[in-house]
Amino acid sequence: MKRYILLFTLATIIMSSCTTSKEMIYFPNIAQTSDIVQVIPDSIKNFESVIEPDDMLAITVTALDPNAVAIFNLPLQSYLAPGATELMTTPAMQTYMVNNEGYIDYPVLGAIKVGGMTRNELTSYLKAEISKYVEDPIVSVQCTNYKFTILGEVSRPGTYEFGSERITLLDALGKASDMTIYGNHTNVLLIREKDGVRSFHRIDLTQPDIFTSPYYYLQRNDIVYVEPNEARQGAARYSQDKQYLVSVVSAITSAASVIVSLCIALFVR
Repeated sequence: MKRYILLFTLATIIMSSCTTSKEMIYFPNIAQTSDIVQVIPDSIKNFESVIEPDDMLAITVTALDPNAVAIFNLPLQSYLAPGATELMTTPAMQTYMVNNEGYIDYPVLGAIKVGGMTRNELTSYLKAEISKYVEDPIVSVQCTNYKFTILGEVSRPGTYEFGSERITLLDALGKASDMTIYGNHTNVLLIREKDGVRSFHRIDLTQPDIFTSPYYYLQRNDIVYVEPNEARQGAARYSQDKQYLVSVVSAITSAASVIVSLCIALFVR
């Protein structure tokens, strides 16, 4: 039995070293070629995420006369910490939350359907509407709740916020300090929920077409799962088998100990 376990362990180590060395390289097809020129589709090059329900929008309006646009800006807000008697925090900008129907309630303009718009489209719309009241307004729109979750074989799994609407899958891996040596580069799972529909997409990071994939740019609340490679799965199976074997041996030993104790007790009498 010990010889079997030793041989199995050696086989697992050899398989691990062979598999991870091949799977640790990103884009091997690109690395083996001197020059590659890739035409990026307009849908990827001009990617913009759209505003969705539950988005938090920070909207600011400025002009030559600050007083003229004051009504279009929410006041800064400070929060009193529990038990405190003075406001110690820096005033924070309030945000507009997009409701389930895709609307926000904006000063003067009232209810605005922002769901489905891009950030640039909403900026242009607000600028045109506010121009009816103020000369040459400058409008800035930012979404403040961009986040994604990355799990599995990465160095720092977790949920991360990002301040830009253009974050790529590679950026996400960088945020998580890259894959571990046991990450499967050929089968990364992207889980995306949009308009009440959850979809699952498999991505191969060893192929150059990842850069033209519609899933190259992440969208808010995406979940990225890096699967373990065969070496890691094999090691996990071996660990489970070993634990099972130890449990069986322990149970047999305990049972034998009880039987011996009973026998001794009977003979002593």
